Amino acid sequence: MTTSAFLHPFAKPAKDAGEFITLVRGEGSTLWDRDGKAYIDGMASLWYCNAGHGERRIIEAVKKQLDSLATYNTFDPWTNEPAEALAARIADVAPMEHPRVFFTCSGSESVDTALKLARLTHNRLGDGKRQLLVSRGGGYHGTAYGGTSVQGIPANKEGWGELVPGTLNVPQNDIEAASRLFAERGEEIAAVIAEPVQGAGGVFPPAPDYLEGLRRLCDQHGALLIFDEVICGWGRLGHWFGAQHYGVTPDLITFAKGVTSGYVPLGGVIASRKVCDVLESDPELLLRHGYTYSGHPTSCAAGLATLAVYEEDNLFERAAVIGKLLGDGLQSLADDGVIAGVRGVAGVWAAELDPTVDAYAVRDRMLAEGVIARPLTNAMAFCPPLVITEAEIGRMVDALATALR
Repeated sequence: MTTSAFLHPFAKPAKDAGEFITLVRGEGSTLWDRDGKAYIDGMASLWYCNAGHGERRIIEAVKKQLDSLATYNTFDPWTNEPAEALAARIADVAPMEHPRVFFTCSGSESVDTALKLARLTHNRLGDGKRQLLVSRGGGYHGTAYGGTSVQGIPANKEGWGELVPGTLNVPQNDIEAASRLFAERGEEIAAVIAEPVQGAGGVFPPAPDYLEGLRRLCDQHGALLIFDEVICGWGRLGHWFGAQHYGVTPDLITFAKGVTSGYVPLGGVIASRKVCDVLESDPELLLRHGYTYSGHPTSCAAGLATLAVYEEDNLFERAAVIGKLLGDGLQSLADDGVIAGVRGVAGVWAAELDPTVDAYAVRDRMLAEGVIARPLTNAMAFCPPLVITEAEIGRMVDALATALR
């Protein structure tokens, strides 16, 4: 066995280097490995390449920015035009009125930033006893320490030792359980964090009125509501944000992935007036939080170009088309008994497998058919680029059927 110098994320450290697939090129919804084999990218890489691969408008924007100001920090007193312009653009399409945008480099950093801002907001209000951070079973919120601490996937929390204190999970989609927790400890709760549609935890849309219920509980008890939109944002549900799809406005939104279609790393937090008014109330407050690459000019230039592509090509409208074609295709497999069930909405879906089926074996058989899907416990997830064609969606469904039959 031979291992490479690269220690891969979410992989077995002992895995033989020769078992990895080396990708060399991408175009639209198709990828090619170094042996020339083509694959339909049924996962938009990792829930993020919404504009598809090889989009020249994004690539050229990155090149242009590299030729002017490739990089510089945005700690006081510095700023740059792409960061200011992208923050203004995001604030303009956000579901809150007059929010502000804090930039990070990833979804994990965005989650940790939102959790810190929630606690800081209460501390600045003189309510320092509000430390409790509440999340849902099955929720995935990245792998930094804060996100690992609040996420609801137990396997991702094992082995790391003591995590951030003051975190609790409530059962998925169980508003009564959340209500009981607020009744017992409402004065201690700083924030509730929830994905509008749970992604890595298995693709679970919210139960009817569940998100509205969380909003109501937070308002009644003085807690903040955080929507983790790292997957749901940027057209995945047919809107700029999942909050708009479900008609529920949070106090903080985390984002990453689709903001640049993954072409370069970028994430962030959208903070509502409820948070910003508190932070701005003391002119002497120094926000002692940030990252070396917060507001990175080249990443922000990519973000501006990506958002322009979404609008110019009406890509958000494609989410409903994908939902119809992929949802119907998977449902036909369920009706035929090939899969155990279907769940999803708009541009993100999961095919539930029989508990006796090895999802990773299904993934490998689908790869042999030239289709990429993601195994999630007992399900196969699909989250294709919004540019995917009807024929490519059909091939994804056919590959799953072949892999299971």
